Amino acid sequence: MRVIAGSARGVELKHPHGVTRPTSSRLRESLFGMLEAADLDWSSVLDLYAGSGALGIEALSRGAGRCVFVESDRRACAVIRDNLRLTIFEKASTVVTSSVERWQPAAGERFTLVLADPPYDDAEAWHAIEQAVADTLAECAAIVVEHSVRATAPESLAGRPLWRDRRQGDGAVAIYRAEEDA
Repeated sequence: MRVIAGSARGVELKHPHGVTRPTSSRLRESLFGMLEAADLDWSSVLDLYAGSGALGIEALSRGAGRCVFVESDRRACAVIRDNLRLTIFEKASTVVTSSVERWQPAAGERFTLVLADPPYDDAEAWHAIEQAVADTLAECAAIVVEHSVRATAPESLAGRPLWRDRRQGDGAVAIYRAEEDA
C-alpha cells in the first residue's frame, strides 16, 4: 500500500496484519479525486477507525494542515506512528489510542474533514461516528465514511445531507457536506 499523490507520493505504508481492512488503492484514489474536485477545506482532518493511517496520511500528503488519528488497537497505533515517521508527518499529527465511542476531542477543537473507515460489520458505526463528531465539526466540514456496498448509507449524518455515495469493488464511500457547500 502506497501513498497515491502529494508530497509523500510513492511512500510504501506499513499495515497492521490481521487487525484492519485496508482501503483499496483504487477506492482511495477515487475518494480523494472527488474530495479535491469538491474544493473542500482540508486544514484540520480527523481520521476515525484509522487502521494504518492511510486515509489521514493521504490527506496530509495532499496538503492537509493537520490530522488526528483515532484507533482502538494499540498495534495499529504503533503502525500509524511508524507510517507518520516514514512520511515525515509526525509534527502535523496526533495519534490517539481510543475507541471512536470513547474518544473525546480537545476543548474547542474543530475539524474541516472527517474520514471514517469502520469495520464493515459494525452496525453501530454510523451512530458512533455521528456522536464522536457532534461538537467538533467546523461549519464547512465534510464527513466521509467508507462502508460495504451491501450497506445503505443514511440520507444524513451529523446534520449534513448525503452528497455522494460511490462504489468501488466491495467498498463504497459516502460523503456528507452542508447543503450550502454542495
